[in-house]
Parts: sequence; structure tokens; C-alpha cells
Amino acid sequence: MTPQTLAAAPDGRTTVHRRPLSFGRFVAEAQNRGALVVQPRMGFSGPALMRAGLLATKGAADAVVGTMTIDSYTRVSDEASAVRALNSGVPLNGFPITSYSPHTSRWVLDGVRDAGFPVQIRHGSARPQRIVTALARLGLDATEGGPVSYCLPYGRTPLLDSVRNWQESCEFLAGLRATGAEPHLETFGGCMLGQLCPPGLLVAISALEALFFHRAGLRSISLSYAQQTNAAQDRDAVHALRRLAGEFLPDTDWHIVLYTYMGLYPQTRSGSLDLLERSAELAVETGAARLIVKTVAEAHRIPTVAENVEALRVAARAASRHRAATEARPGTVPAPDAADSAVYAEARALVEAVLNLDDDLGQALLKAFARGYLDVPFCLHPDNAGRSRSRIDGSGRLTWSEIGAMPLGPVRDRGRRLTAAGLFDALSFVQRRHDRTLPPSLSRTPLPSAARRPAAHRQHIQEVAP
Repeated sequence: MTPQTLAAAPDGRTTVHRRPLSFGRFVAEAQNRGALVVQPRMGFSGPALMRAGLLATKGAADAVVGTMTIDSYTRVSDEASAVRALNSGVPLNGFPITSYSPHTSRWVLDGVRDAGFPVQIRHGSARPQRIVTALARLGLDATEGGPVSYCLPYGRTPLLDSVRNWQESCEFLAGLRATGAEPHLETFGGCMLGQLCPPGLLVAISALEALFFHRAGLRSISLSYAQQTNAAQDRDAVHALRRLAGEFLPDTDWHIVLYTYMGLYPQTRSGSLDLLERSAELAVETGAARLIVKTVAEAHRIPTVAENVEALRVAARAASRHRAATEARPGTVPAPDAADSAVYAEARALVEAVLNLDDDLGQALLKAFARGYLDVPFCLHPDNAGRSRSRIDGSGRLTWSEIGAMPLGPVRDRGRRLTAAGLFDALSFVQRRHDRTLPPSLSRTPLPSAARRPAAHRQHIQEVAP
């Protein structure tokens, strides 16, 4: 019988915790045998389609993590709208985990999740308590986000509320350790806004969120970084993140998770696959253990199951090919610079400035944004100072043109003030580089029609409490 215990969840309910699989151990074992763990960002509202998607991705490569991405209504705790959509047969852009009964969600996972295929819940919520409670009821223990990264880019929830909500959720997840589980939490801080955020700030926020998780009691953590505009700068960034993790998380099972480029994606098939392969190679070169992939449909519509499977296979093959090539030709991949890189120095300065503000890291983060010590460029959230600006220099590196009050010293070359046209050029820089020449008329495939819920599962939709 699976060991289990009862505990109070963050939403006040009582939940059953069953000892789940160890997400961190699965990734570590794959990395030890030289396999890059690949993972989609897939989520469907229909239970049958969600189950089919998990089954299809399960066998796509040697080491795959399953994903259930949550819909937009559930992310903002609007279960009433999610239930209305489901009852009307309207497909959502993810799986509404808090609106289906546990019976339905367990059916989705039954016989799918096992020792060789852990499943992570991905959401995007600044109020994750109900989501965390729901995943724990299913025996799941892996999710992602953070008090900063799932607040500033996604809405207007006050940062104060997000910090409090994430503190509660982290403490609840850490409490699952008493059941014999090893819950895993991934930072999203290395992906802020997806693009045009210089790597030093991405690395700093990812490290700070990891430390926030650690102080709440979690001991299995992954630190994220999203591929940006320059491969050499990205290598410096991932090495900087690894170094900071080693310095601040000494008693933690941690790994680096790399995201294939999160900004405007190439519109051509060849450009999309080329960018995906470059991200797999970057993961191999920097020792990242896991890669979140993108599909050929990213620029046009929600990807199908088949497109997610293709992306996993392409990434896994590219990683294996690159690893074999570098092992055959030692020195092909540059080793981490023994000296401090500019990215590490910048990230370390930001992390230290925040930690010096308050012994309570949640309070320190609030003070850091209030004083502009952390300032995300082009982010319109009311709690973001909005005084920083970035640019892409002649070599394709992301650099600061304005630093506001961030403790980074003077910016030597501020460059020209960014115009609307310049911002568009910067946003489309990676897309244009990989597409090179677009066909005169690019047909855009319409959104795929989502499979309707099987009638057998309609009765399992829960009524939402007022």
C-alpha cells in the first residue's frame, strides 16, 4: 500500500498525501547517464486529450518529463468561468485541475505516470494555493513558478500578495516531506517576460526565487534560464546560475532547467527547428539537466500532440548528437571561464543587494522592487519601477541602456534612446535571424479543434463554491 498521511492544505481543506515519485531524482539519474531530460509545455482541457498527450510524449525520447499546463481561468482562481466553459463544451488553453474532481484527474494519470515518467504541473499563478492543493491530492509533487516571476509579467496582483501566497504554498509543499515525498519546485525567474531582459537580472531573480524556496523548507529545486539572443552570453549566464546555486544551495538537490527561446518565435518550420536544436546544444554545453522545448507551431497557434512529440524528439536527437561530437573532439565546447564573467558579477551584485535589505527574503524582495534595486525592463506591473531599459548590441548581446536605481554601477554606453521601431526590431531579432527569408505569403493554420470531453467525465466536473 502507498504510504499516506493527512494534512491541512493552504486553502483550508484537508488533503491526502501519497508518497509520489521523486522528480529531482529522475532528472539526476538521467543526467548521470548522459541524457538530457526534455519536456513540453503541453496542456489540454479535455481529460481524454490530456491523457492521450501524456501517453504520446511519454515514449518520445529516452528521458521525458510529462507536463499538465493549467488553463488561464484557473491561474487567476476563476474556477466559475472554467466550469462554465467546460459545461458549454468550450475548450480551454490548459487543464483546469481545480474544476475537475480528483476522480477525473486521477483517471488522466492512471497508468501514465510511473517511475520513468514523472509529471509536473505548470500554471502561471500568483495565487497558487488551490492549484498546489489539487496537485497534492493527486499524489503529484512537482510544479514551478515563484513570487516574482509569476506576478510581475502576468497581471496586476500586488507583489505583496504574491509573496504571501507563494510563502504559504512553499511551506505546504515543504510539509509534504513529512510523508516521505521530496517535493520539487522550479523557479520561473530566469524567463521574465521571455525576452529583452539582460541575463544578469534573469540569473539573479532565478537564484533569489530558489533561495526563497529553500528558506521555506524545500530541498529539491531547479533554477530556470531562458535562451536569449547570443549563445556565448547564454553560456556565461547558465554557468553563472550554476555557480550561484552552488554557493547558496549547498544542502539542496538542484539542477538547471533551460527554456528554448521564449520570445517571438520563428515563423518558418526550418527556423523553428534550428532554434530548438541550438537550445539543445546550449543545454549540453552548459550542463543543464532539463530542457523545456518549443514546437514549430509556436508562432501561429496552440501546438498539437504530434507537434509536441516532434519537438521532444528533435531536441533529444540534437542533444545526443552534440554530446557525441563534443566528446569525440575535446575542446569543442568552451569550458566555463575561471574568472568572473560579466553576467556572474552583475547577478551576484543584485543578489547581494537584495539579501542585505532584510533577513526575511520575502520582505527583501518587496523592498528591492520598491527601491528599484530589481527593475525589469518593459514590465508594466505597478510594483515595478520601470526605469530600466535594455538593447541588443552589435554582437547580438543583451545589454543595459538604462539601469535606473539598480546597483550595477554606471552604464558606459547608453546607446540611442529606443524608438517604437527599434523595440519591434529588438523583439523580432531572434525570429528574423532564424527565419532569414520568409515566403511572400505565410499561411497561418487555424487553432486546432480541441477534443470534447467524453460524456463519461462530464459528471465529474465539480461545482464551484460561492
